[in-house]
Amino acid sequence: MKARELITDIQRFAVNDGPGFRTNVYLKGCPLRCAWCHNPETITSYPEIYWKRRLCVQCGACLEACGDDAVNPPVPPEVSQREGSTYHKIVRGKCTLCMKCIDACHYGALEIVGRPMSVEKILDVVEKDRPFYANSGGGLTLSGGEPTMHMEFSDLLLAGARERLIHTCLDTNGFCSWEVLERLIGNVDIVLYDVKHLDSLKHEQLTGAGNELILANLAKLTRTETEVWVRIPVVPGFNDDIEFHREASRFLSALPGRIARLDLLPYHNWCEDKYGWLGIDWEFGQIEAMEPSFLEIHAELYREKGIRTSVGGSGFEFVGTRAAEM
Repeated sequence: MKARELITDIQRFAVNDGPGFRTNVYLKGCPLRCAWCHNPETITSYPEIYWKRRLCVQCGACLEACGDDAVNPPVPPEVSQREGSTYHKIVRGKCTLCMKCIDACHYGALEIVGRPMSVEKILDVVEKDRPFYANSGGGLTLSGGEPTMHMEFSDLLLAGARERLIHTCLDTNGFCSWEVLERLIGNVDIVLYDVKHLDSLKHEQLTGAGNELILANLAKLTRTETEVWVRIPVVPGFNDDIEFHREASRFLSALPGRIARLDLLPYHNWCEDKYGWLGIDWEFGQIEAMEPSFLEIHAELYREKGIRTSVGGSGFEFVGTRAAEM
């Protein structure tokens, strides 16, 4: 059993990932490869390096520290920061992640992504926001990446939060065995469950895997007593057409159990910088962010089926009674 796992971020005062003010804990590692992923730093399960070109003064200290020929020689800062520049500091194919370059950088231009943290250390950070949970119905949201990839650690973290009387949400893509999901929900108040597409082939084309397991797990989940919020990330050219949402509204309303809420999450490209920091050429970065009001027509399809639906997922629209009592 791992005593620590890699965490990419602990985001405090989040309002879009469950009721009230949330403290979001992002685990590193995901079994899917969604082409539009807004958290690319959480996909791999090992530490990575950000290079933030705007902070880099091209001093050459990282080049001197690297023994693997994995750092490009300095160029004038105005050249590397010029719009459209293809210069990148790290030669990713040669990098062994020894992190010596980060130790050598005095300007914050190089940064480790993914640091090991213990359950107790994470909960101590989460605990700091307890007054905000009490007033808003908030708590801890365990996200990623994909928490089900780290079942033992996730289970310990969620159980620890439960022992401290902290409300818990599990943010999952559902791509795991039912046994894993069933174990985790024992310490979860709300499951935030992603549904990306109903067509398995289309799902696989942009996520790297089919959706049969995901949809089967959702059906089983709705039979339990756990509160379920389904979330659909709406992506241009993938699942933004009315016909998909008409079909999805029929599918969700026909599930064997009830879902408490549906959130339509409009696509945005605000994470483009993170792709650049990782040296990844992100095709979806050229697609403009979706205007939330565009999805109100789609949302009505679900509301007509009796499904409580929001656009954007603000945790202050509906506060669950269990959270309010905390």
